[in-house]
Amino acid sequence: MSTRRFLFVLGSARSEGNTELLARRAAEQLPADIEQEWIDLAEHPLPDFEDLRHDDDHVRPTGGDVALLLDATLAATDIVIASPLYWYTLSGHTKRYLDYWSGWLRTPGLDFKATLAGRTLWGVTALAHEETVVADPLVGALHNSAAYMGMRFGGVLLGNGSKPGDVLKDTEALARAKTFFAQDAPLARFPYETE
Repeated sequence: MSTRRFLFVLGSARSEGNTELLARRAAEQLPADIEQEWIDLAEHPLPDFEDLRHDDDHVRPTGGDVALLLDATLAATDIVIASPLYWYTLSGHTKRYLDYWSGWLRTPGLDFKATLAGRTLWGVTALAHEETVVADPLVGALHNSAAYMGMRFGGVLLGNGSKPGDVLKDTEALARAKTFFAQDAPLARFPYETE
Protein backbone atom coordinates (compact mmCIF):
# COMPACT_ATOMS: atom_id res chain seq x y z
CA MET A 1 0.00 0.00 0.00
CA SER A 2 1.52 3.28 -1.05
CA THR A 3 -0.88 5.63 0.71
CA ARG A 4 -1.80 5.38 4.34
CA ARG A 5 -5.32 4.59 5.45
CA PHE A 6 -6.26 4.88 9.13
CA LEU A 7 -9.00 2.78 10.69
CA PHE A 8 -10.23 4.13 14.01
CA VAL A 9 -12.02 1.44 16.01
CA LEU A 10 -14.06 3.09 18.76
CA GLY A 11 -14.62 0.75 21.69
CA SER A 12 -16.47 2.90 24.19
CA ALA A 13 -19.92 2.10 25.55
CA ARG A 14 -20.91 5.76 25.01
CA SER A 15 -20.50 7.95 21.96
CA GLU A 16 -18.28 11.02 22.00
CA GLY A 17 -16.62 9.93 25.23
CA ASN A 18 -13.20 11.08 26.36
CA THR A 19 -11.32 8.41 24.43
CA GLU A 20 -13.06 9.32 21.18
CA LEU A 21 -12.47 13.04 21.78
CA LEU A 22 -8.77 12.41 22.31
CA ALA A 23 -8.56 10.17 19.23
CA ARG A 24 -10.25 12.85 17.12
CA ARG A 25 -7.80 15.49 18.36
CA ALA A 26 -4.90 13.26 17.29
CA ALA A 27 -6.58 12.47 13.94
CA GLU A 28 -6.96 16.19 13.20
CA GLN A 29 -3.18 16.32 12.86
CA LEU A 30 -3.06 13.78 10.04
CA PRO A 31 -2.46 15.16 6.54
CA ALA A 32 -5.64 15.73 4.54
CA ASP A 33 -4.67 13.14 1.91
CA ILE A 34 -4.64 10.30 4.46
CA GLU A 35 -7.92 8.43 4.44
CA GLN A 36 -9.68 7.91 7.75
CA GLU A 37 -12.44 5.44 8.52
CA TRP A 38 -14.20 5.53 11.89
CA ILE A 39 -16.20 2.54 13.13
CA ASP A 40 -18.01 2.70 16.46
CA LEU A 41 -18.32 -0.82 17.86
CA ALA A 42 -21.38 0.21 19.90
CA GLU A 43 -23.14 1.10 16.63
CA HIS A 44 -21.78 -1.98 14.84
CA PRO A 45 -21.92 -4.63 17.56
CA LEU A 46 -20.25 -7.93 16.90
CA PRO A 47 -21.94 -11.10 18.10
CA ASP A 48 -20.15 -13.12 20.75
CA PHE A 49 -17.04 -14.63 19.25
CA GLU A 50 -17.25 -18.38 18.70
CA ASP A 51 -13.87 -20.11 18.80
CA LEU A 52 -13.82 -22.55 15.90
CA ARG A 53 -10.05 -22.91 15.99
CA HIS A 54 -10.07 -26.66 15.48
CA ASP A 55 -13.08 -26.79 13.17
CA ASP A 56 -13.10 -26.50 9.43
CA ASP A 57 -16.03 -24.14 8.98
CA HIS A 58 -14.18 -20.82 8.87
CA VAL A 59 -15.73 -18.83 6.06
CA ARG A 60 -15.27 -15.23 5.09
CA PRO A 61 -18.24 -13.15 6.27
CA THR A 62 -20.14 -11.61 3.38
CA GLY A 63 -22.37 -9.13 5.14
CA GLY A 64 -23.18 -7.38 8.36
CA ASP A 65 -20.92 -5.84 10.96
CA VAL A 66 -18.39 -8.68 10.96
CA ALA A 67 -17.76 -8.24 7.23
CA LEU A 68 -17.64 -4.45 7.62
CA LEU A 69 -14.94 -4.69 10.30
CA LEU A 70 -12.98 -7.39 8.50
CA ASP A 71 -12.88 -5.42 5.24
CA ALA A 72 -11.96 -2.19 7.04
CA THR A 73 -9.21 -3.96 8.98
CA LEU A 74 -7.73 -5.51 5.83
CA ALA A 75 -7.84 -2.16 4.01
CA ALA A 76 -6.06 -0.21 6.76
CA THR A 77 -2.37 0.55 6.91
CA ASP A 78 -2.83 1.89 10.43
CA ILE A 79 -5.33 0.53 12.96
CA VAL A 80 -6.12 2.73 15.93
CA ILE A 81 -7.78 1.00 18.87
CA ALA A 82 -9.60 3.74 20.78
CA SER A 83 -10.75 2.01 23.95
CA PRO A 84 -11.38 3.59 27.30
CA LEU A 85 -9.71 1.90 30.22
CA TYR A 86 -12.39 -0.41 31.64
CA TRP A 87 -11.29 -2.37 34.69
CA TYR A 88 -7.65 -1.67 33.79
CA THR A 89 -7.78 -3.11 30.31
CA LEU A 90 -9.64 -2.95 26.99
CA SER A 91 -13.40 -2.51 26.84
CA GLY A 92 -15.58 -5.54 26.14
CA HIS A 93 -16.46 -4.20 22.65
CA THR A 94 -12.77 -3.84 21.82
CA LYS A 95 -11.77 -7.21 23.20
CA ARG A 96 -14.51 -8.87 21.14
CA TYR A 97 -13.17 -7.19 17.98
CA LEU A 98 -9.67 -8.50 18.73
CA ASP A 99 -11.13 -11.95 19.48
CA TYR A 100 -12.44 -11.95 15.90
CA TRP A 101 -8.85 -11.62 14.72
CA SER A 102 -8.39 -15.21 15.98
CA GLY A 103 -11.06 -16.43 13.58
CA TRP A 104 -9.79 -14.30 10.71
CA LEU A 105 -6.34 -15.85 11.17
CA ARG A 106 -7.91 -19.20 10.27
CA THR A 107 -10.20 -18.08 7.46
CA PRO A 108 -9.06 -19.65 4.17
CA GLY A 109 -7.91 -17.20 1.53
CA LEU A 110 -7.53 -14.21 3.84
CA ASP A 111 -3.84 -14.44 4.77
CA PHE A 112 -4.87 -12.20 7.66
CA LYS A 113 -1.56 -12.35 9.54
CA ALA A 114 0.55 -11.83 6.42
CA THR A 115 -1.67 -8.96 5.33
CA LEU A 116 -1.37 -7.13 8.66
CA ALA A 117 2.36 -7.82 9.09
CA GLY A 118 4.32 -4.59 8.79
CA ARG A 119 1.26 -2.40 9.27
CA THR A 120 0.89 -0.27 12.40
CA LEU A 121 -1.26 -0.70 15.50
CA TRP A 122 -1.90 2.34 17.71
CA GLY A 123 -3.91 2.86 20.87
CA VAL A 124 -5.80 5.74 22.43
CA THR A 125 -7.35 5.57 25.88
CA ALA A 126 -8.79 7.80 28.52
CA LEU A 127 -8.62 6.80 32.15
CA ALA A 128 -10.01 8.31 35.33
CA HIS A 129 -6.95 7.36 37.39
CA GLU A 130 -4.13 9.91 37.83
CA GLU A 131 -1.35 7.30 37.69
CA THR A 132 -1.02 6.11 34.11
CA VAL A 133 0.79 2.93 35.14
CA VAL A 134 -2.66 1.39 35.80
CA ALA A 135 -3.15 1.33 32.01
CA ASP A 136 -0.19 -1.05 31.57
CA PRO A 137 -2.44 -4.12 31.01
CA LEU A 138 -4.22 -2.32 28.13
CA VAL A 139 -0.90 -1.17 26.64
CA GLY A 140 0.52 -4.68 27.04
CA ALA A 141 -2.47 -6.31 25.34
CA LEU A 142 -2.11 -4.05 22.29
CA HIS A 143 1.69 -4.30 22.18
CA ASN A 144 1.66 -8.09 22.41
CA SER A 145 -1.12 -8.34 19.81
CA ALA A 146 1.02 -6.26 17.44
CA ALA A 147 4.05 -8.44 18.20
CA TYR A 148 2.13 -11.63 17.46
CA MET A 149 0.87 -10.22 14.17
CA GLY A 150 4.29 -8.93 13.08
CA MET A 151 2.97 -5.36 13.16
CA ARG A 152 4.55 -2.10 14.15
CA PHE A 153 3.34 -0.54 17.40
CA GLY A 154 3.01 3.20 17.78
CA GLY A 155 2.19 3.09 21.47
CA VAL A 156 -0.86 4.34 23.33
CA LEU A 157 -1.93 7.96 23.67
CA LEU A 158 -3.13 8.33 27.26
CA GLY A 159 -5.46 11.03 28.53
CA ASN A 160 -7.20 11.69 31.80
CA GLY A 161 -10.95 12.03 32.03
CA SER A 162 -13.99 10.62 33.74
CA LYS A 163 -16.99 12.85 33.05
CA PRO A 164 -17.78 13.56 29.38
CA GLY A 165 -15.40 16.18 28.00
CA ASP A 166 -12.90 15.96 30.89
CA VAL A 167 -10.05 14.92 28.60
CA LEU A 168 -10.22 18.31 26.87
CA LYS A 169 -8.87 19.79 30.12
CA ASP A 170 -5.82 17.48 30.00
CA THR A 171 -3.42 19.89 28.32
CA GLU A 172 -0.53 17.40 28.38
CA ALA A 173 -2.59 14.76 26.55
CA LEU A 174 -3.78 17.31 23.99
CA ALA A 175 -0.16 18.35 23.40
CA ARG A 176 0.88 14.68 22.90
CA ALA A 177 -2.05 14.25 20.50
CA LYS A 178 -0.57 16.87 18.16
CA THR A 179 2.43 14.66 17.33
CA PHE A 180 1.21 11.19 18.27
CA PHE A 181 0.75 9.79 14.76
CA ALA A 182 3.92 11.50 13.51
CA GLN A 183 6.19 9.44 15.77
CA ASP A 184 8.16 6.41 14.67
CA ALA A 185 6.37 3.10 15.17
CA PRO A 186 8.95 0.34 15.57
CA LEU A 187 8.28 -3.30 14.85
CA ALA A 188 6.62 -4.75 17.95
CA ARG A 189 8.46 -7.45 19.81
CA PHE A 190 7.39 -9.55 22.76
CA PRO A 191 9.13 -8.52 26.00
CA TYR A 192 11.09 -11.80 26.05
CA GLU A 193 12.53 -11.31 22.57
CA THR A 194 15.98 -9.91 22.01
CA GLU A 195 17.16 -8.25 18.85
